[in-house]
Amino acid sequence: MATTRKASRYLVPVAVAGVAAATIGLVPALAASGDPELPEITAQQLIEKIAASETQTLSGTVKVETDLGLPSFAGLAGLAGSDSGKSPAPSTDPTEKLTELASGSHTLKVAADGPDKQRLTVLDGKDEYSLIHNGADVWAYDSRSGEAVHEKDADAGRKDAPREKELPGTPKELADEVLKAAGESTSITVDGTARVAGRDAYQLVIKPKQSGSTVESVKIAVDAQNGVPLKFTLASTSGGKAVVDAGFTKVDFGTPAASTFQAPKGAKVTEGAADEAEHEARGKAPKGLEGLVGAKGEGGKEPVVIGEGWTTIAKLDSGAPAPKTEDAPKEMQGFLDSLGDKVSGKFGSGTVFKTKLVNALMTDDGRVYVGAVTPDALVKAANADK
Repeated sequence: MATTRKASRYLVPVAVAGVAAATIGLVPALAASGDPELPEITAQQLIEKIAASETQTLSGTVKVETDLGLPSFAGLAGLAGSDSGKSPAPSTDPTEKLTELASGSHTLKVAADGPDKQRLTVLDGKDEYSLIHNGADVWAYDSRSGEAVHEKDADAGRKDAPREKELPGTPKELADEVLKAAGESTSITVDGTARVAGRDAYQLVIKPKQSGSTVESVKIAVDAQNGVPLKFTLASTSGGKAVVDAGFTKVDFGTPAASTFQAPKGAKVTEGAADEAEHEARGKAPKGLEGLVGAKGEGGKEPVVIGEGWTTIAKLDSGAPAPKTEDAPKEMQGFLDSLGDKVSGKFGSGTVFKTKLVNALMTDDGRVYVGAVTPDALVKAANADK
């Protein structure tokens, strides 16, 4: 059973936008026709407003639409299901449910009462899946089975407890990932106003100054009264639908009922086994992605960072030849082929695996180059690194 600390690493894959650094523009907001008329504000002032926000209580509905440009996962269902072909039984494993947020349209219910109480519920018709954090207690609840798994949060009360134990899912969580690393490679401006979930908001727009990034822009709608981000939109240079569009459709900044942060009455609660390995595994890549993100290469070496800002690329030497698509299970071959393009250059040859946001070049001799950059940028980095 994975805890909410681990689950948070499997939510909407927006954190890659945090590789960006930013400069703060001083362009004042101008109200467009039909939008609320608000006092002018600079980007510097608006970011300060976000940082100074003291709002710690809220509840509401968030609509999340994610389009990474990936082919359908439907053909892979047989890999996760049983041999009988039946649908897998309801599960309280957070990683299993929350990875669904990586594509499609989803409706979430979120609630918070200070730093120690959060709830994130994924709605699926009449069914719901909830992650609940209340002090030292965490629950994962699936309404289909009526079951909940309870665990104690070993990090509760620690001043140095990692932030990832909090339940993300709100536009503020997403905005923080982008704003926390401001520098010189980005322009940040205020571009008009908007109404979000019945609230007046300023539109903060973040754009790379560097070429080669897959990120076209990040737009954050910020509540004009309390500085809480209400909507987060990440657009790709490939065009089309936004990679991530997450925003409140309803929001209330009052204090949620205490019962919000408990497992539902009548739920069959099972005590989860203590996950001592979680502390040792903290900072490692999810299983199956060890060669791409946050992992060490041959001989325990850390990835080499190439470039900076939005065009940062991580290079990892796996020390082994890249796996061949034809060696993968039959159900996976078509899926992998649809993701990858064969490429060659001074570095040799390899395959670029593509999404609208993050791309990865895996060379035939076992090197991996990955970043929120274009395939051409990856090939150029590999050629220069040869």
